[in-house]
Amino acid sequence: MTRVKRGQVKGRKHKKILKGARGYYGSKSRSYKIAKEQLLKSMSYSYRDRKNKKRNFRRLWIIRINAAARANGISYNEFINGLNKASININRKMLSEMAVSDPDAFQELTNIAKSR
Repeated sequence: MTRVKRGQVKGRKHKKILKGARGYYGSKSRSYKIAKEQLLKSMSYSYRDRKNKKRNFRRLWIIRINAAARANGISYNEFINGLNKASININRKMLSEMAVSDPDAFQELTNIAKSR
């Protein structure tokens, strides 16, 4: 059987993994084997948390809308229900921005939602 020399291929592979693991603590950034394991785990965390990020932002928007709606004397679900009945389609992100930056316009929306 012929001898296979893998110097360049192996070197590039290791370099790629160690570059990805740069900044990790201790041997996780220096040892190829440990860096590879940590990189796999890190990639799975980042994939999972890209999904969770969307959930967390939606929760934040709902909390802000609820706080602003209650300040205007209406609960969150009554507010959203009133907007739906009034055929006002604004997503929660925009409602949250309005609640924070433009309280007067948000108050008009709460008045519309209350009347429905």
